Amino acid sequence: MRDAFELGESAAGFQVLTFETIGSTNDAALALARLGGPDRCWLIAKTQTAGRGRHGRKWASPPGNLYASLLLIDAVPRARAPQLGFVAGVALARALRVLVAEEARLKLKWPNDILFGGAKLGGILLDGAELANGGFASIIGLGVNCSCYPRDVDYPATALCETGASVSSPQDVFAELSSEMAHWLEIFDAGNGFAAVRGEWLALADGLGAPVKIATPARRLEGRFKTIDSSGRLVLENESGVLAIESGDVILGH
Repeated sequence: MRDAFELGESAAGFQVLTFETIGSTNDAALALARLGGPDRCWLIAKTQTAGRGRHGRKWASPPGNLYASLLLIDAVPRARAPQLGFVAGVALARALRVLVAEEARLKLKWPNDILFGGAKLGGILLDGAELANGGFASIIGLGVNCSCYPRDVDYPATALCETGASVSSPQDVFAELSSEMAHWLEIFDAGNGFAAVRGEWLALADGLGAPVKIATPARRLEGRFKTIDSSGRLVLENESGVLAIESGDVILGH
């Protein structure tokens, strides 16, 4: 059991800032970037008072879970920044598969969720900002339910401690995650290696080839989850043809 947030040799090059309590690690990373903060810097908090998920949804942040954001400066052209979500998904899934008892039950849900047995175990939130010096900051926020999970949500959820994991502390999760993130960022290579990331993401995807429902800002769609395309869009096939969807909430047919 680890009692501190530390980086192994395989994750050399990252810096780590830790906080007892913070509003949001993503918001703090954005503020740090605007102040000229360092590239490849992790911000980790024991609790968050204003944690958030996609579309501004509240992310409950009690002690005992992992709340981490990775700040990257000019790591990818802005147009390819959304692909970092798939890099993070693969890295987090691979990290958690080392820990859980039944790794085949751990899957990725498009675009940003980590599932175990169909229940949400973690999530990813991307942010980005143009900087005053002309650079571009990418922030990858990751939350993992390690010791507890929200009960007042309208979807199944779980925590790492309930998966038969060998260890379930946020420190142990971070130790695996930091190493995997370094590995997959290297493969990603500022977007040049997205094909390899995409292939790994599809190998871990939940619902691939199965019926899905998707709620987009404009409409609700149903069809078969065919694949993700070369930019990361979900490819949906239905009676209308084949559609490439950039964003939306997916309901899988569990």
